[in-house]
Amino acid sequence: MASGTGRLDLCVHYQNLDYPMELKLRYGEHTYTEGLDQLVDYLDKLALNEGWIVVFDRRKRTSWKKKIFGKTKKVAGKIIQIVGC
Repeated sequence: MASGTGRLDLCVHYQNLDYPMELKLRYGEHTYTEGLDQLVDYLDKLALNEGWIVVFDRRKRTSWKKKIFGKTKKVAGKIIQIVGC
């Protein structure tokens, strides 16, 4: 998907449920904030309450233990699953 088009990166449809996902390359802590804002907007447009952000961390000096994580955050009444890899 072309960058900046305002479209969702990926939406998996499985067993009659939709799983919208925003994919990001980590460029600092602002990556998470921007990704959350984007995803909440997409969720509103799709009338969904839960989505995923997957952030790829390409920093060479950061350990895998810090790069790989999963957490849940509630933003604007939406449940966001954040995955670092």
